[in-house]
This record gives sequence, C-alpha cells and structure tokens, in this order.
Amino acid sequence: MTSPLAALRAAAHPCLRALCAAGMTLLLAACNQATLQQASYAPPQFPALTDSAFKIPAIDAGTIDPKYLKQRVRFATRHTPGTIVVDPYARFLYLVQEGGLAMRYGVGVGRDGFGWSGTADIRRKAQWPTWTPPSSMIARQPELKKYRAGMGAGIENPLGARALYLFQNGKDTLYRIHGTNEPESIGKNVSSGCIRLLNQDVIDLFDRVPVGSRVVVLSEQESRGTSSIEANLRTKAEVSR
Repeated sequence: MTSPLAALRAAAHPCLRALCAAGMTLLLAACNQATLQQASYAPPQFPALTDSAFKIPAIDAGTIDPKYLKQRVRFATRHTPGTIVVDPYARFLYLVQEGGLAMRYGVGVGRDGFGWSGTADIRRKAQWPTWTPPSSMIARQPELKKYRAGMGAGIENPLGARALYLFQNGKDTLYRIHGTNEPESIGKNVSSGCIRLLNQDVIDLFDRVPVGSRVVVLSEQESRGTSSIEANLRTKAEVSR
C-alpha cells in the first residue's frame, strides 16, 4: 500500500520537473540575451577625444586593416632610439625605441609621383595647425585658391590634430607628418607626399618626439630590406593604447 507521503512525492515530481525546466529555460534565455548584448557591443579601438576646443570622433578599428593599428614590434636598425623611420612602401612609421624595439604606426603616404625619400629633421611641431596649400597644389587644384592665406584649425583641416614639419639642411621641405580626418586613407597612397596618421595616433607620436628629432624616409630598396628584417624578428603584436 502506498503511503500518503509517497503519493505526495509522486504527484510532486512532475510539477518539480516542470518548474525546473521552466527555470532552466528562463536562465538560458537570460544568458543568451546577455551574450547577444555583449557580442553586439564592441568599444572602438580609437575612442572619441576632446582635444583643446575640438572633438575628434571615435574610429571603429574594424574599418582599418589590423596590421596598421599602432603596436610595438621588434625592429633591428642602425638608427638610434628616438629616430622616426618611415617606410612609405609598407606604409608604416616606426619610432625607434631601446632594446631593439619600435612603436609602429600605420600611415597614408604620397600618391605615385609625389613620394620622396631621404633624411630630415623636425624643426617645428604644431597642435591643430593652420593648413596653407603650396602654390604647386593650387595650380593643380584651383578650387584651393580660397585657402591661399591658410585654412584655420579644426577637424576638417587636412593636417588634422598635429603636424611635424620636416626640414632638410635648414630648409623647409614642405612635407609634414600630420593627422587626418580620413581614417580610411591609412594604409593607402593618397596624399600629396605628406605622411598622415590617424588623429589619435599623431597625438601619441607628437607627445613622444621633441623638436630636433631625426626622420628617415626609406627608398624602395631600403623598404624591402626593412620589411624582411621586421618579418624575421616580429613578436606577438602588443597594441599599446
């Protein structure tokens, strides 16, 4: 004969199973929802900044080839720490550091016919610089005549948030290392010879290098050798933000 307690337990089992199943379903649903919410949110690699009186918009790192994100790499070179080495063919800028390392930034460089190579030094640094197109550029693009006296600082300015002015033998080369408001141009040949970085990156570089720093822009032959050396010595990328 079945006892009243056993009968109660037998009757309760289906209810308990149903309640457990319902609870598990709710729990899984909550977990799935949390997972979906987490997966759908990815903070930008380059957050928005307010710099001086100007706002720099955030940049989604997914719009840039990962190899052009700023990272510390092994870099065998004869150049002393503090030297900037620009490889316009690989579209990288290296800031040489101690211990055989370099901070590497992705850059946009000159279109065919506007590239240059050689050694220069930084004689001037400017935050939110004025942009004055050279006469040769105005001749090619007459619509720039309105900026003959200079375009004021701002996020629309082609020089971006910072500019490093390159001189050779005491003379202004008219080439600059500067920021850009076109992040999609990083890793491409697009400028009129200048070397452009993301605004967030050029601010970082600007703070690391003093006036007087040496800049070496590689030739195509030197680029091949540099790319080979770095490929052999590269460590796991260390993105430094």
